[in-house]
Amino acid sequence: MCRSRYLYGAMDKAISDKIRPGAKVRVWERIKEGDKERESSFEGVVLARKHGSEAGASFTVRAVLHEVGVEKVFPLNGTTISRVQVLGSPKKVHKSKLYYLRGFSSKRTREHLRG
Repeated sequence: MCRSRYLYGAMDKAISDKIRPGAKVRVWERIKEGDKERESSFEGVVLARKHGSEAGASFTVRAVLHEVGVEKVFPLNGTTISRVQVLGSPKKVHKSKLYYLRGFSSKRTREHLRG
């Protein structure tokens, strides 16, 4: 398999460095429906980032929509992501995987990441 295939959809190094656990991000992904293509946004908190910056790297984003927790796993080097906006980043997070935030309410999550 050719390694350059993965680098085609790779995002900027500056943006990929800002995607860290605890950061609030908005991810725009391309969705193909039949012969049409549209963009959809998903905004939430990054819970984890896996496999660094290699070809199979990914990050998990969690949001609470209509009182239901939703998590999506996005490939870092995938072609389905059109752009990523980093809306905010906490000063310091002491863990690399924030899976314990799943049990918190939205308000408690914001307070916990604030300080």
